[in-house]
Amino acid sequence: MSSPADPALDPVARLVLDEAVAVAGDLAGREVLVVDDVALAAAARDAGGRVRAWLDDRRDADAAEAAGVVLADPWAEDPLPVELVLGRLPTALSALDDLAERVAARAPAQVRVVLGGRVKHMTRSQNDVLARHFGEVSASLGRQKSRVLHAAGPRPGERRWPRTSVLDEPALGQPLTLLGRGAVFAEGRLDAGTRLLLQALSPALDRGPREADALDLGSGSGVLATWLARRGLATRAVDVSAAAVESTRLTAGAADVEVDAAWSEGLAEVAPASVDLLVSNPPFHRGAAKDSTPTLQMIDDAARVLRPGGELWLVWNAHLPYLPRLRRAVGRTEVVRRDPHYLVTRSVR
Repeated sequence: MSSPADPALDPVARLVLDEAVAVAGDLAGREVLVVDDVALAAAARDAGGRVRAWLDDRRDADAAEAAGVVLADPWAEDPLPVELVLGRLPTALSALDDLAERVAARAPAQVRVVLGGRVKHMTRSQNDVLARHFGEVSASLGRQKSRVLHAAGPRPGERRWPRTSVLDEPALGQPLTLLGRGAVFAEGRLDAGTRLLLQALSPALDRGPREADALDLGSGSGVLATWLARRGLATRAVDVSAAAVESTRLTAGAADVEVDAAWSEGLAEVAPASVDLLVSNPPFHRGAAKDSTPTLQMIDDAARVLRPGGELWLVWNAHLPYLPRLRRAVGRTEVVRRDPHYLVTRSVR
């Protein structure tokens, strides 16, 4: 039996759906979890499956809800009553490990997992990661430069996620315990851009007011947000990634500080003139594709959310053309620190 033809499905999603039907039969009436693929979730639902979805990207979640797809909490600990788990193979092995661990711990013994990807992005290590959590792992035949991995026989064991690591770097002032999900950028470490931003921002905060409203956009594992909160600033954090928001909350909790972390795209839900200090180490890609659009939108929106005299501190790859946009949209902008790869800029509203 083949899956319904759906022009919205790309070759990976089509193959995942076809392979799911091949191992499970008709999807009608079956409990299905779809991971990080809105079109696949809609197609599985249209094929009769009782579908819920785990979606990391807030933009995907909004699209899924608009299409009538039910969202589920990926961080819950209660049993996950699903027969099939379908989706994309995460790019990062840490993200795949986190996902496989959660499914193996929560799903019933008969669950089958079908995850697909482009052959050029697949490695044997992905099989090995799945084999930590499932007794049976196999690969499909390739089709249209795509392939899927099948996993069955969950083997729940000691939980390793969220993973704990301790950062002890001069830029932080004191050690910081991170609790990170596998899909978070720079999981378990301090990336070079954030380190440079901390080195530039720390002396400025030493000279500035002790009471201020700070916001970390693109909070990741929560390093900047938790560091700001430890310095006494009223701190909010925003990230488009559900894994990042969960990691930020956990890291702040481990430091016993309060950070209001929100799962949202950009600054759209932030009130006008409500921020004194906006900090960000923004991504310049979405998945494997380079995409500076969210950062350019954030620069434009910063003018709206900053109070008069408020500051935007940004670290970015030196080859990106952000400086004219910062000066035009926000205000006076200076390069505070640089290294061969990154610039730290301060823009005053």
